[in-house]
Amino acid sequence: MEAYVKHNIQEGIATIEFFHPEQNSLPGAILAQLANTITEVGNKEEVKVIILQSGGDRTFCAGASFKELIAIDDAATGKVFFSGFANVINAMRKCPKFIIGRIQGKTVGGGVGIAAATDYCMATQFAAIKLSELNVGIGPFVVSPAIERKMGVSATSQIAIDANSFYDAKWAKEKGLFANVYESIEALDEAVLSFAKHLCTYNPEAMLEMKKIFWRGTEDWDNLLAERATISGRLVLSEFTKETLKKFK
Repeated sequence: MEAYVKHNIQEGIATIEFFHPEQNSLPGAILAQLANTITEVGNKEEVKVIILQSGGDRTFCAGASFKELIAIDDAATGKVFFSGFANVINAMRKCPKFIIGRIQGKTVGGGVGIAAATDYCMATQFAAIKLSELNVGIGPFVVSPAIERKMGVSATSQIAIDANSFYDAKWAKEKGLFANVYESIEALDEAVLSFAKHLCTYNPEAMLEMKKIFWRGTEDWDNLLAERATISGRLVLSEFTKETLKKFK
């Protein structure tokens, strides 16, 4: 199957789904399409709530596309690539509708940042998380503000430094990333849909004002995440990172 971003709207619920055949990793084109879709769908009057999910049943998101990381050969290109994650997170932050995250499986790197940027996140017991960036000589600079906002500095620093380890869904729930954890994808889907339908009964204006309050203090993220993308774009050109990425070819 080819990579895609698609959406559908039914009874006030918009479901946005992204997919990539390489464990839902995210190349620049998919990141751009995802950011644009979140913005477009979020501005539709008939949409009351958004469900964000990925295709497949094993991995929610494997993070950045290693093929594109390996191909980066100048700082400007690096900044543009890492800005893709910044644009998705900022689109989610600015979206006037609540976004429910449906995390069906493991999520790595930038995928953890996307999960953290949802307003309410639900997962299966198989949704272990890992921030692997330090392993390849960079760091989770762009996504860490979203993760830190949701999980706190202590938990964020723990998984960022321990870049080799997956942390299970129960741990992620205890730290505030996941609101609920379910035994199966079927149970997750049932709960997500039920919750989305319930949100549709609320006053849209009240939900909008609540979202503004929840995201207060992030008004500088357009600039902050761009600065973080510059750091990542520089580090990906380091000799250490270049040598490490060669192992993934």
